Amino acid sequence: MNRLPVISGRTLVKVLERNGFEFLRQRGSHMLMRRTLEPHITVPVPDHKEFKPGTLRGILRDIGMSIEALNKALKDL
Repeated sequence: MNRLPVISGRTLVKVLERNGFEFLRQRGSHMLMRRTLEPHITVPVPDHKEFKPGTLRGILRDIGMSIEALNKALKDL
């Protein structure tokens, strides 16, 4: 099992944009990202310098991305 990376909200937004999500808006410290393909999923991404593990796991679960896929996408940035 791969380890969960320590990343910022801005880094996660870049990964999501490369995987079919678009930036909708930002209100306060939360950025809303929406999947452009069906089914549309809207996920809030906190603009934090470092995610807590539970927050990042929750976002990954909501969008259906594995830790392995996230680590691979981070290497491709």
